[in-house]
Amino acid sequence: MRRWTGYLIAVAVVVGATGLAVLLVSLAPEPETREPTSRIPYADTALVVASDRPIPVRGAGTVRPSAEVDIASQVSGRVVWVDPGFVSGRAVESGQPLFRLEEADYEHRVREAEAAVAARQVAVLEAWEEATIARHAYQLFKQKRPDDAAGEANPLTLRLPQLKAAKAALEREKALLAQAKLALSRTRVAAPFDGIVRHETVAVGQLLAAGQSVGSVFSSDAAEVVVSLSDADATLIPRLWETGPGAAQVGARVVAEYADVVYAWQGHVAGTDASLDAQTRTIDVIVRVPTPFGLPQANSDPGRLTIPPLLVGKFVDVTIDGLAPDRYFKTSRAALQAGNEVWTVRDDGTVGIVPVRVLQRTDDEIYVTGALEDGRRVVVGGIRFATEGMAVRTGKAQGVRG
Repeated sequence: MRRWTGYLIAVAVVVGATGLAVLLVSLAPEPETREPTSRIPYADTALVVASDRPIPVRGAGTVRPSAEVDIASQVSGRVVWVDPGFVSGRAVESGQPLFRLEEADYEHRVREAEAAVAARQVAVLEAWEEATIARHAYQLFKQKRPDDAAGEANPLTLRLPQLKAAKAALEREKALLAQAKLALSRTRVAAPFDGIVRHETVAVGQLLAAGQSVGSVFSSDAAEVVVSLSDADATLIPRLWETGPGAAQVGARVVAEYADVVYAWQGHVAGTDASLDAQTRTIDVIVRVPTPFGLPQANSDPGRLTIPPLLVGKFVDVTIDGLAPDRYFKTSRAALQAGNEVWTVRDDGTVGIVPVRVLQRTDDEIYVTGALEDGRRVVVGGIRFATEGMAVRTGKAQGVRG
């Protein structure tokens, strides 16, 4: 009886455990179903933008004056006056006196030369009178003794060489007088053109030798920026090597930053240097900016923000108006693949490999021609290789500057 009781207890335990297990399984939550992970790669994309505007050729350079000269006197002497405006950074006008040398010695030389000219004028009159007397005397002699006066008279008899020598001496003294007056005028030194004083080192009482530089002035009518470009970039500039007054100007924009504020000046391409840079093998393109040193007006509003001058020595960015093909495309530089190809993404999400011709490269953009479409997406990251027709997943495409 005890044996049967044990069997019954064991069976009851097994049945109870089984029922409990069934109950727990039935009460357990349904497991979440997950879609299988896609094996289609994800690609970052950017948009392609079509354009027919001039392709910008970008570069940078340092501002230099279009013309600069040393200020020096052509004669020697002691400085007796200096213009208060002849100071570094000041603007000067063409013909404005800058300084003056002592004139006394040069005035004495002018008076000496004038006296010498007067004396030579008297000598010419005397020689002319003597020649006239000699000619009359010869005519009387010829009438009285025609046989002895046959043929032409000797020039010395008529005193013609003496008259010619007196006239030559007068011309020499006149030249010396003109030279003395020129030296006197050179005691006053003036600005050769409208410009700005770069530096000056002259003071009253200073003794100067002829040709001694006492400062420099650079032209204020224009400034230049020398932009070093590769030959590929330079060939995008239209009419770059055309010279002469009739050549059409190619526009350029010069940008500089002062106190975190960006300012821009309009200019044009003025030409190129005659040779390649020996070290960089680049072409130096000269961009000219007219009236870059504008000074504030005397009655201008002091609270108004004025455009600063384009200072000589300032490092600036330059954008030149390049060629304007009938149609080209621009997009992110990251879209350019090896072999000058771009990977486009079709509407069905498949990749198309398109060969392109690169017209221009910048830090973040490329300008190309090829079988592209405006607004088409191109791969710029996410995948390292692609094949024609390969499927990709994409998100929002990156924009491109207009």
